[in-house]
Amino acid sequence: MKFEPTIIRKQTDVVVLGGGTAGCMAAVTVKELAPELEVLIVEKANIERSGCLAAGMNAINAYLNPGETPESFTRYVRFDAMGLVREDLVYSAAEELNRVVAKVEGWGLRIQKDSSGRYQPRGRWNIKINGESLKSILAKAVKAAGVEVLNRVNGVDYLLEDGRVSGVIGFNVRDGVCWVIEAKAVICCTGGAAGLYRPNNPGLAAHKMWYPPFNTGAGYAMGMRAGAEFTSLEMRFIALRTKDMICPTGTLALGFGARQRNALGEQFMKTRFGHLGGEGAPTCLRVFGPTQEVKEGRGPCYLDTRHLQPEQVRALKEAYLDMYPGIVLQWAANGFDPSEEPVEVCGTEPYVMGGHCQAGYWIDRDRRTTLAGLYAAGDVAGGYPYKFVSGCWAESVIAARAVVGDLRSRQIGKASGLMAFEDKLERIYRPYRRFRDGQPGVAAAEMEERLQKIMDEYAGGISKFYEVNQAELAVARRLLERLEDQVEYLIAGDWHELLQCHEVIDRVTVARQLVEHLDYRKETRWPAFQSRSDYPNRDDFNWLKFVNSRRDPETGRIEMIERPYEQIIGGDRYLPR
Repeated sequence: MKFEPTIIRKQTDVVVLGGGTAGCMAAVTVKELAPELEVLIVEKANIERSGCLAAGMNAINAYLNPGETPESFTRYVRFDAMGLVREDLVYSAAEELNRVVAKVEGWGLRIQKDSSGRYQPRGRWNIKINGESLKSILAKAVKAAGVEVLNRVNGVDYLLEDGRVSGVIGFNVRDGVCWVIEAKAVICCTGGAAGLYRPNNPGLAAHKMWYPPFNTGAGYAMGMRAGAEFTSLEMRFIALRTKDMICPTGTLALGFGARQRNALGEQFMKTRFGHLGGEGAPTCLRVFGPTQEVKEGRGPCYLDTRHLQPEQVRALKEAYLDMYPGIVLQWAANGFDPSEEPVEVCGTEPYVMGGHCQAGYWIDRDRRTTLAGLYAAGDVAGGYPYKFVSGCWAESVIAARAVVGDLRSRQIGKASGLMAFEDKLERIYRPYRRFRDGQPGVAAAEMEERLQKIMDEYAGGISKFYEVNQAELAVARRLLERLEDQVEYLIAGDWHELLQCHEVIDRVTVARQLVEHLDYRKETRWPAFQSRSDYPNRDDFNWLKFVNSRRDPETGRIEMIERPYEQIIGGDRYLPR
């Protein structure tokens, strides 16, 4: 008997796609600004513990401490992004940072304070928090605001009407029911993409990565298939993290004064990379340095914690318990004492994201994408790096304001309810029908392994020390095009496997566009993040501009677009102050 899915049609005013950090704040803000609007979060997991904050945080990494201003913050982000950033986006978010942090503190976030009641800084732009329950706090605020939540529904494609995004289609990952949701506006908050590259750890430990393995680039891929414009995918993020457990190193460096050393005991960031800023260098160079040390035979590299006193070791473990308890358990299981041995570090596999870096939708100052009716905030939005948690909140507030303003001014309106979605329905359930019909096929895990091998070996993965060149990228392009032609052969025996099929389909879509970006920029602007062995130098004269792209929804052809850099904050763009 031919399988036909159950279809539920729903209408609402605003759909927020993704219930993570940005999505929760966007939904709450829309309801606060316009209580009369119906707001629906569509989340493939459960908003209580979904997204990048699932395990918590121990710091707010983007905050204007006393003496700092939106101008100084924008200058710093420009410095950290090697001179190329959407300054309008950074500045507009910086104006909101402290307000959104205070707002979440009012919801129950515990921020560490000194004896006079002032927030405790951790470095120039950070403040310390006890944030293990941060995601639960956001979920509670969503419920209190009266936002409707549709958990366990995976968005697959946007619904389009006359070139405008007017809803989302997806399926429930537990029962397979198809949801067709029509809306006046959609805010995409699905996060970036992990799993494109072969990860640090093999086999059953492959999930031990830095960026959440369930962030698969779905929002990117949906926009790409719909013809949205994207920016800066080539500015990948590669994190410097602790070996094996892949835990944040900022806790060690900023919180406890640990310095990088190589296997010879040298503080190599000062001795060999001092001309680039040493340990105060832009973020990309902090992973580029140890990568070069390992490549040239002076690894492994470490963060030296041997200066820590017993009370400091205890404080370090407490800090990790707020977001990465696994490393504390590993230390205990192996009798490791960071005051006696330094902590080994490594670079992760590359991720594509708009929070630490600036890969994502090309948006205007109000976070509108190039598709009418579609807005973007958080890791999925491009042009504004150094967001972290508070920057995602700030961006969500800006996007929510724009949605409410556009609805009230009737710049966007109700869908007709007559949109055709049969082709999308066929695409969603093809792997499941193929399995039921007994047709041969490919499992999602097999295709994901092939994708990660291609990207690692030909598009600058760990095994290549993150370096790319034109010849290898040409191979990656050819193999990815072939792989994309093979997604029709995916098979799924149940709804979880169907979810995995769509996750790998989305990853392949994002990978194809990423390779075009890596090939198009003929310079090395962000070493390690974007290292061209055939164009090893930075070239401001020719390349101080944004590399954008748009995929044709009909043909799949990817068009590359150049957009100019515009400076709005005065002063030397290469200096942090």
